[in-house]
Amino acid sequence: MEKQAANEPIQAVVLPDQSADHQVTAKKTKSRVAAVFTVIFSGFALLSDGYQVGVLSLVNVCFTNLYGEQFTSAISTRISNSLFVGCIIGQISFGFICDRVGRKVGLMMTTFLVIIGAALCAGAYGHNGSIEGMFWALTIYRGILGVGVGGEYPCSSASASEAADEVMPGRRGMLFVLVTNFVIDSGFVLSALFPLILGAAGCSYEVIWRTSFAFGVLPPLSVLYFRFKMDNSQIYQKNSMKKNVPYLLIIKRYWKYLLGTGGSWFFYNFISYPFGIFSGTILDQALGTNATFVQTAEWMLLLNFFYLPGSISGALAADRIGRKKTMTLGFFVQGVLGILMGCFYKDLLNKFPLFVVLYGIFMMFGEFGPGDMLGLVSAEIYPTAIRGTAYGWSAAIGKFGAFCGTSAFKPAIANFGHGDAILGQGRVFILGSGLAILGSIFTWVLIPDYSKKNLGEEDEDFKRYLAANGFDVSTLNPAPIEEVSHDEEKTVELKA
Repeated sequence: MEKQAANEPIQAVVLPDQSADHQVTAKKTKSRVAAVFTVIFSGFALLSDGYQVGVLSLVNVCFTNLYGEQFTSAISTRISNSLFVGCIIGQISFGFICDRVGRKVGLMMTTFLVIIGAALCAGAYGHNGSIEGMFWALTIYRGILGVGVGGEYPCSSASASEAADEVMPGRRGMLFVLVTNFVIDSGFVLSALFPLILGAAGCSYEVIWRTSFAFGVLPPLSVLYFRFKMDNSQIYQKNSMKKNVPYLLIIKRYWKYLLGTGGSWFFYNFISYPFGIFSGTILDQALGTNATFVQTAEWMLLLNFFYLPGSISGALAADRIGRKKTMTLGFFVQGVLGILMGCFYKDLLNKFPLFVVLYGIFMMFGEFGPGDMLGLVSAEIYPTAIRGTAYGWSAAIGKFGAFCGTSAFKPAIANFGHGDAILGQGRVFILGSGLAILGSIFTWVLIPDYSKKNLGEEDEDFKRYLAANGFDVSTLNPAPIEEVSHDEEKTVELKA
């Protein structure tokens, strides 16, 4: 047999790359860890959003005790509504930004706005110490805060739902609720607990309201670094639409869904926000003129605590009985209970602990149903390319409901009660509860149930719909994700 020349190279052979599978595994592990962090840090800053909405209830009590007749009903409503106006602007604008520019960019911008807005509220002063000037400053600063708070909703929810689908596809609903609405509700609990601690420590009313506003800076500040390190979700990178968005085709396909999510959200926020923001005032009046701030805050804390079991039970029900049934049930039970409370309102006030518990259960069913499900449904029934935008539109309609509700709340009590605040509050309970029942009808008729549907399925249906209507679907995938192939091979040349 002929011997091979010493310097002649051995014939190249093709060997499977033993490291390819390890690279794929490492990439999948890294992607899953990134998704977990995205889920957590998308939602955590919402703690400040719930806190800043809820804290105004006890801040109103501070203002009433500090400034008396200077803090009029009109000023109270104006400060409350400035947040909602800002929210509407933030939800619409950042819904657009997080779809067209990116989830991460939207989250970073809203984080800065919440930090700046909360800090400005804590340091609000009027020119030359003017009380009226201070209230106007608060109105403007709460508006800035509201833009950040409103922007958090589409940015956080779109990002969290997409990452949750990667982490727990079969329990996406539960995970989404726990990192969004449960966090918001925890903020409501903190909004009563923190002022209560300050009050129990003997702080003055001014220290209480300024420090309470300032505390809202901490949650978004704590996630700023982690949001900076976040990436956009894989499904967003695959299906985002950066330009030439066919809004007319989108409205033609999704108008019924938008009417369902937006309309239901309008009814829910029309009820929940005024009953939440003015609950401190209601409790203060019910306790009587001898009640201290600490006593009012203690009952407020108990009342707000009912949000948590409502949110948790809704999260558990979301994947078991479905979003649509959960939301309809929550709306309907809240409506029936509220009508009964309104009918026996004066009698319940004579049994004050029972009244607070029933008030808490009333709010709890709101969280169990629409409170949990509206954000979840709005984040999953629309395709990735317009998820933030459609969510922002729906949530903005909801915040308009909050604006209308808080604007109408005190005038409605005065008009319905004919000077009797207790009678007026009872009749407002009946009115709000009737809207809850109307919300259950909207939910059942207009909102689909995507509980078992993967987010990618709607993306494919959306692409087919656009293609059938003559739209170039190639614009839906501007930045495909690089993937490592399982079959990758390499050629190795061995030399003697």
